[in-house]
Amino acid sequence: MKLTIMSGANLSAFFQGGCALLAAHKEEVNALNVFPVPDGDTGINMFLTVDSARKHIINKPCSTVDDVAQNFSMGALMGARGNSGVILSQIFRGFSLSVKGKESLDAREFIMALQKGVDLSYKSVMKPVEGTILTVFRDLVAAANDKAQGCNDICLILEAALNAGQVSLAKTPELLPVLKQAGVVDAGGKGLLFIIEGGYRALLGENMEQLEKKAASESLGIETIAANESVFVDQHPMKPEDIIYAYCTQVLIKGEKLPLDAIRTYLSTRIEGDSLLVVGTEDVLKIHFHTNHPGLVLEYVSKFGSLHDIEIDNMREQNQKLQKTNGKHNGHTNGNGNGNGNGNGKKPEPLDDSYIEQMEEGETAVIAVCAGDGLRDIFKTMGAIVINGGQTMNPSAADFVSMINRTKAKEVIVLPNNSNIILTAQQAKDLAEKPVHIIKTKYVTQGLVAMLPFDKDKPASWNVEAMEHAVSQVVSGEVTYAIRDSSVNGLDIKEDDILALLDGEIAVTGRELLPTMLKLLHRMVDKIEDPCIISLIAGEEVETSDRNKVEEAARAEFSDLDVECSYGGQPLYYYLVSVE
Repeated sequence: MKLTIMSGANLSAFFQGGCALLAAHKEEVNALNVFPVPDGDTGINMFLTVDSARKHIINKPCSTVDDVAQNFSMGALMGARGNSGVILSQIFRGFSLSVKGKESLDAREFIMALQKGVDLSYKSVMKPVEGTILTVFRDLVAAANDKAQGCNDICLILEAALNAGQVSLAKTPELLPVLKQAGVVDAGGKGLLFIIEGGYRALLGENMEQLEKKAASESLGIETIAANESVFVDQHPMKPEDIIYAYCTQVLIKGEKLPLDAIRTYLSTRIEGDSLLVVGTEDVLKIHFHTNHPGLVLEYVSKFGSLHDIEIDNMREQNQKLQKTNGKHNGHTNGNGNGNGNGNGKKPEPLDDSYIEQMEEGETAVIAVCAGDGLRDIFKTMGAIVINGGQTMNPSAADFVSMINRTKAKEVIVLPNNSNIILTAQQAKDLAEKPVHIIKTKYVTQGLVAMLPFDKDKPASWNVEAMEHAVSQVVSGEVTYAIRDSSVNGLDIKEDDILALLDGEIAVTGRELLPTMLKLLHRMVDKIEDPCIISLIAGEEVETSDRNKVEEAARAEFSDLDVECSYGGQPLYYYLVSVE
């Protein structure tokens, strides 16, 4: 099939084909985890990002490439999860900016849009690293550009681009030593090639029906990992009769020079409701609002442009159904009992976050990400608002935006508590309605230490300085297990070995937990000039008796230090450890 002009329908098929093929291969991408620890989630994060985008274009009129690209980009932007998902969303955003106002694309315009995606994705990362998804996409687009010099067939251009992408992916271990050491190629680059290949195959007219059915059946478990199944978060943990504003109202507005601030101000002051979200651009914006008067909302915003994707859900009715099913979902961990979740089993149940509305107003609020009932209770006790998430279940930008906008404080501080969530939090910062500050905590233990000096009645600037100083005083460790044989940092690792990580790097391995833990603690204590406290946070798989033994051994080994042991309930990691 020769394709010289890409229509809106073609672009929609391209995007949906890419999502379908990635869905079918997401576990293959997950398996390319650099370290042999049970938290490989690149495939899940990329899939959830593009699936959020797909839901914005499926079963909708495909009149122009502009319409398709803007909708797809908005869905990816709000649904972005993890570093790979954020980078993907920026690729699609760059593409959408390049095709703005266009009905269709010729080969040259298509490649220019891809190049805009390259440019914006590189800018989205403070320190771009070669040998990653960025490199693979850049090389792929460069090959497409070369092919287009004597060819106007978009399908042939994509074929050449894919071949170059595969070559680039194979070279990623040479550019990034950690990949070579682990014996894998870059997971993000691999996921990207599945997206491009799926789009290419869809443009060729290949029957994607079976692939899409397979992807849909697989995604039933994956989607429930997320706190939300749609772009905007709606968790309604209260009883139906307690819901004050019954109708969750969502609408997309398309127009010119849309007055975001004016619309936000009018809705927040003239129409009663809560959970208001107004995000987008001057050309397209999304509104999410809980109110008893959805008609008034639609009547007001219709004067600014055309209305699309109108959704009005009765939350009382939804909650009645939820009560009947006890609010239970299926979906996270692999269901084999060992806790190394890859998104095919059961996820933690939705949090009851109704406490947020009852929190007192203050200068500053803190939103912390963590997994585990014990950790959630600890963070709440320290004054934080909790977003459920962590390894293998990264929250989306929409999760952050919704929570930020619900707080009563003037400003918000976010503790990502995971290196793979920092970029998502930064993306949410640009979409939120109030000032947001990100403290780049990579570990839950850093987040807990950061909460110690927090004072909600002090301005955010004061809190950020105090909290960042606290984080700088702590050394963090983690204890988990190996999911495969590997060789990392000169260590010969066997499947099921106990792995002890120090500041994110595998430092100690062993066959038994206690001696491996003690070796890790000695290394951590040696890194602090004048250590005082050792904190141990036990995961969900640690029995109380075993926890007591570890605590007693640590007290005996480090008799001159205070040793504290708490229950965190986190999945995948036996212990989270800090020394300060």
